[in-house]
Amino acid sequence: MLRIGHRGAAGYAPENTLSSIKKAVTLKVDFVELDVQATKDRQLVIFHDRRVDRLTIGKGAVADLSLADLRRLTLPGGHAIPTLEEGLKAAEGKVGVMLELKIPGLVEPALETLKRSGFSGSVIVASFFHDELLHLRRLQPKVQTLALLVGQPVTPAGFALEAKATHVGIAFDTLGKAYVDALHSAGLQVFAFTVNEPADIQQVAGLGVDGIISDFPDRIQK
Repeated sequence: MLRIGHRGAAGYAPENTLSSIKKAVTLKVDFVELDVQATKDRQLVIFHDRRVDRLTIGKGAVADLSLADLRRLTLPGGHAIPTLEEGLKAAEGKVGVMLELKIPGLVEPALETLKRSGFSGSVIVASFFHDELLHLRRLQPKVQTLALLVGQPVTPAGFALEAKATHVGIAFDTLGKAYVDALHSAGLQVFAFTVNEPADIQQVAGLGVDGIISDFPDRIQK
């Protein structure tokens, strides 16, 4: 079972920062999950929220701000908002990356950034926008993709099969053994998010999932 650090290791360091990635590496995770957005000038950055208000002293949508604008903002502790390329550099040779595309239209620039960075580790591209994953599959038939979902659809694996995904990421409190078994029967790898409490981690692990995403990845027993 894989240990995936959520937004790096968000329980120990400010989320989606280089410090959080480095902390996750010290905790010996298999992957770091990072959120990807685009600035006004189409630079890819690692940031979760659509707006910067919650995490910085600034205001406004990431999509309405330039990279230079974001560089003037800091997260708690003085941490900068990293570019995707900087995040890949921090992970290179140490850990795989799961890149969650937070908005549509990031497939091509994300592929370009991965190529330009020369990142050599394992990559899984994730999104709630399943048509983006299908588009990615057409461009890169061998890429690993993860379709995110909250809840249980009528047809357990239909959403992922339509997107031609290799993995699914399911909110842990909607998972059950029959659901996991149905996804496995469809040939999908199953990751649970975001599981932080030890009792919840133990319960989810008992369902036979293939990976757990957590702010505290060191709590996940291999």
